[in-house]
Formats: sequence, structure tokens, C-alpha cells
Amino acid sequence: MPNKRKKRVFGTSEKPRLVVYRSLKYIHAQLIDDTKGSVILGLTDKSKTVVAALKDAKTKTEKSKALGKVFAEQAKKKGASKIIFDRNGYIYHGRVKAFAEGAREGGLDF
Repeated sequence: MPNKRKKRVFGTSEKPRLVVYRSLKYIHAQLIDDTKGSVILGLTDKSKTVVAALKDAKTKTEKSKALGKVFAEQAKKKGASKIIFDRNGYIYHGRVKAFAEGAREGGLDF
């Protein structure tokens, strides 16, 4: 049986889909163009390019917010300022909410 959630949340070239995945320890984010089936940008809080920006964050929630800001900066460099937020079935609370707030502070519009 196909996943009905994916039918509702669909990213295009003009408005790619920002997918958030959180594990018990880390948080991952990808910017996806569903029309082409390609990943435009992918980051995680354990990426070598992000570690310097996250060194001041002490909790996982603070790391998520800082990752959202870094993700927004890199997404704007790729030409994506308007996006569709896909929380991947997680409730909009805690680290998912912190990531979204950081991305909005970084300049993404959703």
C-alpha cells in the first residue's frame, strides 16, 4: 500500500521539499526536487562542514536550531528560498520545531 503522506507533500523545482528526519541522537535534513527525483542539498548535525557552527550548542534542540540556520544559508546559495516543509510524520515539537525555526531565521520561507 503506497504512503498517502507523500502524495500530499510534493516538492517542485520552484518550491523544493525540505524533509526532516530525527533519530535518538542526530537530526538529518534534505532538500528534494520530486519532479526530477533528486536531492538538492543534504545535511546532518554530524557533517564535517557543520560541526564548527554547532560547537557552541549544548543540547540536541540547540544543535537542531543551529543546523536549521546553516541549512537555510546553504539552501539559499543553491537558489531555494521558498520551500515546502515535510516533517516526515513527526509532531511539530521539540527538535523538529527548533530546526524549522532556525531555517526560518536563516531566511527560508515556508
